[in-house]
Amino acid sequence: MALRVYNTFTGEKELFVPLTPGKAGMYVCGVTVYDYCHIGHARAGVVFDIIFRYLKYAGYDVTYVRNYTDIDDKIINRANQEGTDYRTIADRYIAAFDEDMARLGLEKPTIEPKATDHIGGIISIIETLIAKGHAYVSAGDVYYAVETFPDYLKLSGRNLEEMQAGARVEVGDKKRHPMDFALWKGSKPGEPWWQSPWGDGRPGWHIECSAMSMEFLGKTFDIHGGGKDLVFPHHENEIAQSEGANGCQFVRYWLHNGFVNINAEKMSKSLGNFFTIREVLKKYDPETLRFFILSAHYRSPIDFSDQNLDEAQSGLERIYACLAALDDVLSTHPPLSEMTEADNLSPVGQELQEKAHQFISRFVESMDDDFNAAQALGVLFETVRAANRFLAEMKDATPHTLALLATVRQLFVESGSVLGLFTTAPALWLEGIKSAKAGQIEIAPEEIERLIEERAAARAAKNFKRGDEIRDLLLAQGIQLLDSAQGTTWDVK
Repeated sequence: MALRVYNTFTGEKELFVPLTPGKAGMYVCGVTVYDYCHIGHARAGVVFDIIFRYLKYAGYDVTYVRNYTDIDDKIINRANQEGTDYRTIADRYIAAFDEDMARLGLEKPTIEPKATDHIGGIISIIETLIAKGHAYVSAGDVYYAVETFPDYLKLSGRNLEEMQAGARVEVGDKKRHPMDFALWKGSKPGEPWWQSPWGDGRPGWHIECSAMSMEFLGKTFDIHGGGKDLVFPHHENEIAQSEGANGCQFVRYWLHNGFVNINAEKMSKSLGNFFTIREVLKKYDPETLRFFILSAHYRSPIDFSDQNLDEAQSGLERIYACLAALDDVLSTHPPLSEMTEADNLSPVGQELQEKAHQFISRFVESMDDDFNAAQALGVLFETVRAANRFLAEMKDATPHTLALLATVRQLFVESGSVLGLFTTAPALWLEGIKSAKAGQIEIAPEEIERLIEERAAARAAKNFKRGDEIRDLLLAQGIQLLDSAQGTTWDVK
């Protein structure tokens, strides 16, 4: 199966055929750096990180560009509130963004341009648009004339006349049409500015992405991504600017990730259901948040809640526990050979062997279906269940069974490199989660371990009543005991 992607422009899944064979160019709209990032930014970051990783895994030479909007009304307002300059604000929140994305395990894009480093390119595009009759100067500002671009709104499918009916040009308005948008804004007293043919000022929001994407990817490139909220007006305006200036197709495949809802309501500052990445990571491990984001298809809405984060953590724990069990066996009995066919495997062993043989093809099939990471996780869970059943019944570690387990372990590593998961030693990750949970209970871990030892001694002396009393005592305090052939461990319910 070849890679197929859902193109917002056509509303269909299409075979991905890059402009240049073997190469892929991708531009993703970054953040406006005036505050800390929220979980909506986390979702967009993780989604396009997975797409970047998978394109490389599929053999493409990928140029991934993600920008910083480092000049904007919000940045200027924040600077004025703090009595500082826009650069101080921008630099602070660029650093904060980089830190947040690194904690979530995102790979660095190929190029991370800043809008203010591309003022010359922005001015050049605006001059071209004015010369072609797509833009006009009005009292020091420059606007794009949407009526000069017949394909305006072709991405969102909206109707210009219907939208105009709900708006009107006020007396003294600088715009000729209510939907015209700013390419260049004349400077106001105290605002940062750059020289231009139309006077001192700064770029509008939309034009910067046209300039930066064309600078690094060309007039036409493969993939443009962002959240669904950017379809209109941002991406519509990018199309109008870029195609109006260049007279050719701007983007071949438009990809948009779905919204994040908070307890079934759309995330919004006005509703007070707004969480920063930093707030969430005080309570949850970064891989848990990443795993949660991957648990739904990237185009679907995702409901953020403590319950759903807890379920994501439990799912990730199951995989890490399986990896830890594999490591325990393999550290004691290193495999001597690669996996080969064996006729003496039990039905459970044969099932695991079959899962291992099919793993990569099923994983790739899932990811080739519009980067369906949620489905790919399903392949992992099936293999975890088969591996756990095999480990539970395994008595003798033969060369073949050890090679089978080593193969399964490597398959998790390979898939994890695409999904950005399993980056920590399993035992260390599980211990970190246990410590975090222990911080939420009243009983000390040392007391838990002492009671487990007492219970083991009681059971060895056939005092099962006392053993059950200790189990129930711990359970009443939220501690669940897990007995296995290797001994007793504990977890927080």
